[in-house]
Amino acid sequence: MGDRQQQQQHAHGHGHGGGEHPAADPPSSATLLRRVQTHAPNSTQVVGFLTLLVSGAVLLLLTGLTLTGAVVALVFLGPIALLTSPIWVPIAFALFVLTAAALSACGFLVAALAVGTWMYRYFTGRHPVGADRVDYARSQIVDTASHVKDYAREYGGYLHNRSKDAAPGA
Repeated sequence: MGDRQQQQQHAHGHGHGGGEHPAADPPSSATLLRRVQTHAPNSTQVVGFLTLLVSGAVLLLLTGLTLTGAVVALVFLGPIALLTSPIWVPIAFALFVLTAAALSACGFLVAALAVGTWMYRYFTGRHPVGADRVDYARSQIVDTASHVKDYAREYGGYLHNRSKDAAPGA
């Protein structure tokens, strides 16, 4: 207990124990005021902090109300949902299938419009994106077809003659 009193007296600048240095003079009120003013927030910071505080309180209140409402709804509507689930499950499945079909149809319609627009631009000579690849693929197909035709002309007669040798009556 005596140690505590000595520490309090020493902290306040009263009483000097043996071997300790005397406490410095307390700072003047002007110096203390200057120190407080240098560390004090300006009005913009205060308004910002108050705005943050009010916004946080409102969001915390809304979160609590939402959570409370969800729990109350689950308590009161849970048994009703459980009892009527034989009706709701098939309805939900049918709605899911209908929604999936509608979205798929919309997707196919958008894809068909995109393809139709691209083909219109391609055939009218406006060179849409990828037209050069289509032209290259078409030239490759034409080249391959002409090579196959030439090969068939060259070796087709040979195979026809060979088949007559194998089956003279054919």
